[in-house]
Amino acid sequence: MKLSFFILALVVCASIPVVAQPMVVDGIKGVVASRIVTLSEVEDYTRPAADSLRRQYAGQPDVFNRKMNQALNDSLEQLVERMLILHSFDTEGYKLPDSVVDQLVQERIRDRFGDRVTFMKTLQAQGMTVEQFRKQIRDQYIESALRNQHVQREVFVSPYKVETYYQTHQKDFRVEDQVKLRMIVLPKSGPDDTNTIKLAREIESQIKAGTPFAEMATTYSQGSQQHQGGDWGWVERSVLRKELADIAFKLKPGVVSDPVNTPDTCYLMLVEGSRPAHVQPLDEVASDIEKTLRIQEQARLQTQWIDSLKKKTFIRYF
Repeated sequence: MKLSFFILALVVCASIPVVAQPMVVDGIKGVVASRIVTLSEVEDYTRPAADSLRRQYAGQPDVFNRKMNQALNDSLEQLVERMLILHSFDTEGYKLPDSVVDQLVQERIRDRFGDRVTFMKTLQAQGMTVEQFRKQIRDQYIESALRNQHVQREVFVSPYKVETYYQTHQKDFRVEDQVKLRMIVLPKSGPDDTNTIKLAREIESQIKAGTPFAEMATTYSQGSQQHQGGDWGWVERSVLRKELADIAFKLKPGVVSDPVNTPDTCYLMLVEGSRPAHVQPLDEVASDIEKTLRIQEQARLQTQWIDSLKKKTFIRYF
């Protein structure tokens, strides 16, 4: 299925010259029951992705066009799904009182716009009426509620399923040699900066004199783990830049490295432990496995639900 832009050029030829004016004509991309998915709706839904793709594939028009076509097709499918869900709400006896919609609208105005004056000005700038905004909020609530009922509900994952997944995906839980690392990160002002290396040596001296490494990291480090006392936890060699990994994996536990001086940063490292390559034990990965299995089950329920809606609803693509 290919999406394309429909542009109708109307040229009026007469004895008096008239400048040709292009006129963009909207197109129908799909019909779900009595609801229509228009080309402009698909394009509007795709716009955030289109902007990202345009930046990512600037200078690669063929790749951009291929990715863009896929994004348009994905958007069409998502809009069709939304209309299927709204159609099921209308035909399966669900009701949403106007008072609930009014409350949802007021909450959205308060949370997103702050006050009604700003709300009205924003709608005017977007060319949207209050009734259109109200319908948008209503539809979003209905879609979310039905998805929650049919798909996002809590899925029970038994310990047996978790253990079975673990046993059949051992390679996914294998880790290489690791060290438990703390690090002090001191950015340099430039390659010729000598003050930072002096500071690193002073910090090293204080640590060797008995000041806890974590305390010095909290005070001086400018790395992302500063407030955790420079604690990087268990890391593999591939996580570190080579000059750091070569030193860290040779350090004995409890020994502080000499300052590691690179063109842009000085580092001090403390290895608190080491362990060889191994398969992570089940208790370390059980929660991640449970999350994976829950996502898989919700995806299965989503497909099953949407397929059931498609079987009993008229759908046509253009």
